[in-house]
Amino acid sequence: MKIFPFKIPKPLNDALVFQVDSGEVFYDKLHQHEEIQISFIVEGEGALIVGDKVNYYEKEDIVIIGSNLPHVFKSNVSYGKESKMLTLFFAKNSFGSEFFELEELQELSPFFKRASHGFKVTSSKKYLSTLFNQLENSSKLSRFLIFLELLKKTSQCNYKSLSSFIYEKKFTEIEGKRMQDVFEYTMTNFEHDISLETISEIANMTKNAFCKYFKKRTNKTYFRFLNELRLEHAGKLLIDKKDLTIADIAYNSGFKNMSNFNRQFKMIKKTSPNNFRKESL
Repeated sequence: MKIFPFKIPKPLNDALVFQVDSGEVFYDKLHQHEEIQISFIVEGEGALIVGDKVNYYEKEDIVIIGSNLPHVFKSNVSYGKESKMLTLFFAKNSFGSEFFELEELQELSPFFKRASHGFKVTSSKKYLSTLFNQLENSSKLSRFLIFLELLKKTSQCNYKSLSSFIYEKKFTEIEGKRMQDVFEYTMTNFEHDISLETISEIANMTKNAFCKYFKKRTNKTYFRFLNELRLEHAGKLLIDKKDLTIADIAYNSGFKNMSNFNRQFKMIKKTSPNNFRKESL
């Protein structure tokens, strides 16, 4: 199985692919594919990197990932339950190059605009989850009709973008392997100090070349990415672990200096850690 790009297993003549992923973790290699991905998290939680941004996913989330948008699910192995995800894959030209250009389908255009950055649904989740749960036992025609209803509803719902950077071209397999190594090391070690020298060695590049390489491919510096990952983790702890002090959370998220933690939190989250916790109650 290639890490990058990834080929969706597709039965001959099937324009729409339904897939059930279940196990301790989801496929955890950075990858991209031509097909647009519409996924419902039945069980599981963890980090989700899409394009240039670190996000978190949890049970009952609905996420859409656009064509050739690099992404990786990093499941939380301490979740305690088997992870499960229901997914539809399709390319915009799966049903013919002009299908989604039909006047009758222009109502779906917001879906494709949102999908280019990836997005998470934040409203109508109960209705959408009911549609997803019908997919497995549906005929191909019924599945197609449910698919159109999913596109319609996710074109209208409230949503949160999963990234801010659109990738104009496919990465080579070598580039994908390098970025996968960088992301894998960062996501495994973000609680500890990570020097530019160390991460450059992981990428097998000089420090200067790595900084330029990472910025070009993610639209941000490596240390901005690292801080976002740490702060996403801190935000989750602030909500889920009320028994931990803010100082404990800062330390457990990789920040050894409280003033730096507070400064970075306010800059990226636009509020203080204390207010963030209060607003989650």
